[in-house]
Amino acid sequence: MRTPLSVAVAQPRSRSHDVAGNARVHAATVRAAGTRVVVFPELSLTGYELDAAPVPADDERLAPLVAACAETGSLALAGAPVPGPARPYLGVLAVDGRGARVAYRKMWLGGAEPQRFTAGPEPTVLELDGWRLGLAVCRDTGIPAHAAATVARGADAYLAGVVEAAADVEVPAQRARLITAAHRVWVAVASFAGPTGGGYPATAGGSGIWAPDGSTVGRAGAGPGELVRASLH
Repeated sequence: MRTPLSVAVAQPRSRSHDVAGNARVHAATVRAAGTRVVVFPELSLTGYELDAAPVPADDERLAPLVAACAETGSLALAGAPVPGPARPYLGVLAVDGRGARVAYRKMWLGGAEPQRFTAGPEPTVLELDGWRLGLAVCRDTGIPAHAAATVARGADAYLAGVVEAAADVEVPAQRARLITAAHRVWVAVASFAGPTGGGYPATAGGSGIWAPDGSTVGRAGAGPGELVRASLH
């Protein structure tokens, strides 16, 4: 029988363009979470800075986060621009004790993102401890076809990193409930907290986890540094 999976959604303060400093904060967050999986917001390693340089998976600045994952046995899902053949992708780095790899590339770009990034090619599902974890980034979560295609690949849970304006704090919850109603999967959303670039002097926070029946397991407030944990079962 599949064992429960401990998951945290995190919203650490992120300093724009400071990959090394943000990686250290991510590492401290992983240690504080004490869970098997920690989900971070969209572009959490660079801030929501559309001109940030891509972060390759073998970037030495990620070493503190790799070390924290090795110590805790955790998988961190961190947001960063990642290299592409022509333009970068808006990506998710899967980081564990062995290193980092590009796990997902955002498919549904929004706002000014298409001017900077290439859209990702396909949905992604990671396998971990018998669970199948579907990945998403921000606008993906509002596209019903994205959740449907991800669940069609066998996802048991839908994990997303987002950036929302402070006035849109309830958008992730609304989208999560639509996904749970349609697909009966767990949904975990890490939402950026604090100021960042891209026209976000304030962001929403409000990271949360929702059960397959649509009930709210936990929500964070608006402040940076908060964590929400749940045991998926």
